[in-house]
Amino acid sequence: MSSNNLETRSLLDELRSFDKGGFLDLGHPLLNRIAESFVKAAGIGAIQAVSREAYFTAVEGTGLENGDGMPTEVSGAKKHRFPGLKGETSNKSLEAMVKNTGKESLQWGLAAGMYSGLTYGLKEARGAHDWKNSAVAGAITGAALALTSEDSSHEQIVQCAITGAAISTAANLLRGIF
Repeated sequence: MSSNNLETRSLLDELRSFDKGGFLDLGHPLLNRIAESFVKAAGIGAIQAVSREAYFTAVEGTGLENGDGMPTEVSGAKKHRFPGLKGETSNKSLEAMVKNTGKESLQWGLAAGMYSGLTYGLKEARGAHDWKNSAVAGAITGAALALTSEDSSHEQIVQCAITGAAISTAANLLRGIF
């Protein structure tokens, strides 16, 4: 019984150490930060993609797929569904879900890794971590994300860069408040 407690305690200690030292050691703090941000955000992206598909599959199962009785934000969000998924349990549907979940998680991971790497690099280059680093990293990351969309226009790239800069700057400024 005591060996079981020892195993559990050491597993819990390992889980707690993620916040202190991280779970990847690639030999350089920049690489560690990028890889950890990528893995965490990719996991969140995959969970978000699968849960969104599960939700729409459940809604279709209730017979509300024509949008009757559904809030406009829900019926309008259906255009973001995975293409090729029909709510069936066929191999084609499962394959489409896995493929699109992978794509979305890759996008989330790349965005987080890019942002984290840029903020770290700017902090090291400038010698300060402030809202300016966050704004530049957010703008570059936002523009890069816009470039990954299928129909990116000049206006969309600029809009995403401004949005990325605004969100990351606000997050940096609010960090000390909350």
